Formats: sequence, C-alpha cells, structure tokens
Amino acid sequence: MKQGLQKFGKFLSSMVMPNIGAFIAWGFITALFIPDGWIPNEGLASIHPYMLFYALPILIAAQGGYLVGGDRGRVIGAIAVIGAIAGVGGTDGQPMLMGAMIMGPVAGFVIKKFDQAMDGHMPAGFEMLINNFSVGIFGMLLAILGYFFIGPFMSAILAVLTAGVEVLTKANLLPLTAIFIEPAKVLFLNNAINHGIFTPIGVEQAAATGKSIMYMLEANPGPGLGVLLAYWLGSKDKATRDSAPGAIIIHFLGGIHEIYFPYILMNPVVIAGPIVGNICAIFFFNLFKVGLKGPSSPGSIIAFLSMAPKDQVVLVFLGVAIAAAVSFFVSLPILKATEAKGGKSLEDAQSQMAGMKAEAKGTAAAASAAASAVISNPAQIKKIIFACDAGMGSSAMGATKFRNRIKAVRPDITVKNTSVDNIPADCDIAVVQTVLAERAKKSCPKAQLVQIGNFLADPALDDLYIQVTTLDKPTETVVDDPSEATNTAASSVKMTPDCIKLNQAPVSKEEAIKAAGELLVKTGAVEPSYIDAMLEREKLVSTYMGMGIAIPHGTTQAKGTVKKSQIVMIQYPDGVDFGDEKAQLVFGIAGIGDEHLDLLAKIADCLDDLNVLEKMKTTEDKDWIIKTLS
Repeated sequence: MKQGLQKFGKFLSSMVMPNIGAFIAWGFITALFIPDGWIPNEGLASIHPYMLFYALPILIAAQGGYLVGGDRGRVIGAIAVIGAIAGVGGTDGQPMLMGAMIMGPVAGFVIKKFDQAMDGHMPAGFEMLINNFSVGIFGMLLAILGYFFIGPFMSAILAVLTAGVEVLTKANLLPLTAIFIEPAKVLFLNNAINHGIFTPIGVEQAAATGKSIMYMLEANPGPGLGVLLAYWLGSKDKATRDSAPGAIIIHFLGGIHEIYFPYILMNPVVIAGPIVGNICAIFFFNLFKVGLKGPSSPGSIIAFLSMAPKDQVVLVFLGVAIAAAVSFFVSLPILKATEAKGGKSLEDAQSQMAGMKAEAKGTAAAASAAASAVISNPAQIKKIIFACDAGMGSSAMGATKFRNRIKAVRPDITVKNTSVDNIPADCDIAVVQTVLAERAKKSCPKAQLVQIGNFLADPALDDLYIQVTTLDKPTETVVDDPSEATNTAASSVKMTPDCIKLNQAPVSKEEAIKAAGELLVKTGAVEPSYIDAMLEREKLVSTYMGMGIAIPHGTTQAKGTVKKSQIVMIQYPDGVDFGDEKAQLVFGIAGIGDEHLDLLAKIADCLDDLNVLEKMKTTEDKDWIIKTLS
C-alpha cells in the first residue's frame, strides 16, 4: 500500500512539477495586479482567469497525457480537458485542475492502446492520415465525455470538498489536516494535494474574500525549517550537522521541501515535529483570518510572503516562525532520543528516498544514489561483471569501456559482460542497471552490487573506478584465463554502406527502434519477428547507453530469430528521445554467440575520442564511418 501511494503521489506530482513556472506566473499576476494587489492594474488582472481556467488545466492535462501516451498523448490530453472546462462554464465555473489530472492520463491511455492495437497493422502510406485522425476523433469523444460527465462530476467533488473545509474552519478543526499533510509530503503527494485540491478550493475562497488559508496549508516552509534546525543544533553526527545549514538555505529560501525528507527518513518519529508545528501555524492563521492571495509555489519564504496581502505580511511571517519554532522544540528531544538508540545515517536515508522516488516512477534509481556504493576490500577485487538483460549489447559496451579505462592501473582485474541471470559465481562486483538489481542478487548473492543508470557515463562507474584504482599496484599480475578473455581476432561482423542510414529526421523512440530492426531484416540478419523482440526489450530497461548512443536489440528469448550477427547504424543529428536523454546514434544489434562483440568494442573505443564521436553524429561520409569502426 505504501509503495502504491508513493507511485500514485509521484505520478500526480509529475503532472504538476513541470508546470510550476506557470503557477508562479499566475500567482504573481494575482498578487500584483488584482484590485487589492501590490500594484493594481485592471487590464493586467484580466489575465488571471484565463491562466487559471484554461492555461493551467491544459498544461497539466497535456503533461499527464504525455506521461502515459508520449507526444500523441500530450495533444489528446489537451483536447480532452477542454471538454471538462466547457462543461462547468469556462471562466464562469470552477477551475478544472483536478479534472485535468484525470482527463490527461485517461486520454494518454486511450491513444496508447490504439497505437498498440495498430502496431503492425498500419496500411503503408496511410500512417499520417490514421495518426492524425485517431487523435482528432478520440480527442473529440473524450472532450464530449468531459463536457457531460467528468467536468460536472469534478465540479461536484470540489463543491463537497469546499463545503467540508468550511465546516472544518468553523469548528476550528482545520489545523488537524496537518496530520495528513506532513506525512503526505514524504510520500510525494504534496504537489498533487496542494495544486490539485487546496488551490481550487483556495480560488473559491479568494474570489469571495480576496485571500485563502488553503494556499498556506502545505506550502508553509516553517515545519521543515524546524526539523533542519534541530539536526543542525542537536545532532551528534558531524556529517549530518554540517549538511543541515546548506539544506536550510535550499529549503527555506529555495522552496525545495524535498531536501528535508531524508532527515525525516533517518528518524521517522521526528515527523511529529513538522506535524505539531503546522498544526500550530494553521491554528494561528485561522484565528487571525490570515490568507494568501495566490498559491505559494515553490514553498519558499520569498514566495510565501510575496503572496501575502499588504496588511498581513507580518502575520504571515509570524505564522511561519511559529511553525518553525514548534517544529524545532518538538523535533529536538525526539532526535536526541532516537540518535542515542541508533538509526539510519543521512547517506542511507538519502539513498532510501532516491529508491522511493525510483519505485514511484517505475524506473531506475537516480545515479547519485547508486554512486554512494562503497566497495569493500577493493585491493582484492579480481573480477568485475557488467550484466544487462540479454548480455549482448549494453553490458558489452560498458565492459569494454571500463576495461580500457582500468587496464593500465589494474591489469589484474578481469572485466567481462554477461546476461543478468548468468553472472558467474566467482564474480566480485556486478555492475547492473537498478531495475535489474533483484535479478542480479539472485544470480550472484555473494557479489558486491553496483547499480547504475547507464553503462557509459554514470557517476557510479566513476566512483567504482576511483575505489579500485586509488591503491598501490598489485605486486603480481594475474593473467586472465584465455578461455575467458575477450576475442581479439578479426571480427566476422562487417559494416557495409547498406547497414548505415544518415541524416534521418527525428522520430519517436519506438519508430527509431523499428527502423533499426527493419534495417537488420533488410540485411538478412534477422527474421521480421525480431523487431517485436527489440520493442519488448526496450520495455524491460532502456537501451540508451549515454553520450548520445542507443543500442536497441532483442530479448534473450529472440535469439532463435537471429540468422547472422550484424550491427546497423542510423544517425539522427537532432536526436531521438530515449526517456530524458537524446540519442543521435542508434545501433541496432543482432548477435550469435560473441561474434558481434568486437564491433561493439570498436564502437566503445570511439567513445574515448569525443571528436570522433561528435563527427559520427553529423557526418555524411559512410566510408569514414566504416573505416573508423573497422
């Protein structure tokens, strides 16, 4: 349930976070130009409703659609939410921020399923027609659904929530919401709650009174400040004490509340401090009828005070100070008691948070978390294995590059690659992508694990290199078993002009993988079904290697469809999106045994010369490419 909440919360936040700049712009327009703002301007104030009722929901829905359905999901998400906005009367109704968080992902899901159904069944020459009409038709149908059902339904939910808040306010129970708000932050629900629920309710209140306490419930930087002060002044651990002042600046002035989450995770009971601190602050704000004119985003003291009405700036600051003071005095004794009994280190807590974020996203953990792995007895390391799903592409290039990097300093270390399920028992260190870590642990339970994001340019690899090389050179050199050595004979895999396509226009990741597969089919290397295996392999873990290179290939189960070993190359000068990275060079791989590894090693060697790599991304000379890789 905890992991489910984390994933759900992170997904909702992922729709909001890229659009925080739009919330900031809307907040400043509200605070500055409305009639009782800092510099009232009737004309500029008229921008406010259009941003709130149209721009923000469309941006959120488009992002939600993109997260589920890619670029086509972005378009259909924006179309769909317009129906929900119109269904409640546009600027005369209620803001559809919550509605956007539903319409966007639903629209992305619809177009994703349509694309999957059409995969392999698209009539040649009709691709553009079908792609555009499908978005248009499904977008129209979803907009109609939004108009008649989603918009009115979300409007009713918002009305119920608003009424509930009024009841809590009148009964002086609103401060108790802090019991849920503070833990929700650590579960990454903060942005979803703040902008999905509190902001729409705040808009209703601000329209009637010119301000709203709802904008203050989650964004108050005081509770987190109190925790950080407690660690700075009360922690017995020097590293934790030294890290706290920097975290205070980032949190309080920068508004990045995530910076204090690891301090909570170190000693979870310390969360009582922020809870009690926020309860006291909300009680104070409610008692003196304090509110903000617009949302404080991010939750910085600067943004918090800038959204305050002119006559309430001092009261707003006092509320923040109360939250910080109470949080500090509650957290300090809890901290001292829990530290005395022993607890997590800050490093461990930061790694845990990175893991939580990764689980919520469903992707590999951040490289920074993996890079903190400490290798025990680095002088005794003799075998390092790079492992990927199939053991024929990503890991081969990673192993080659790391082997070349380390051989002059530690010639006694064997660096090889294999599939994650076949890591040898005598492996000392296994280097794997984080999503494959559990499989690696089962395969080689005694090996030390180094988790990475990609095999070519990852901080964890730099950290591994430093740890195994900052020693005196071994007194004796161990020669690798010839049976385990990388084949250095002339490669039987040759690239020809027919294996290379240059200067291709940008396409989606899936289209780029298909193009590489089709080129492999054309060269007679694989059967057509291998293309589906390449797409399936990409779903397991990205084949993006780093440095602008991707090497899509089939799953282990698809090796039976490979007729001969071959590597093809497609150049995309403007890049193809592989997640958050762009690949300018896409190498399609089909391998029988280890025949293709020599060419992969040659590609890896080219990466050591950045000038060669950059030229390869833009050159129109196929002969130069073939010569370079031969």
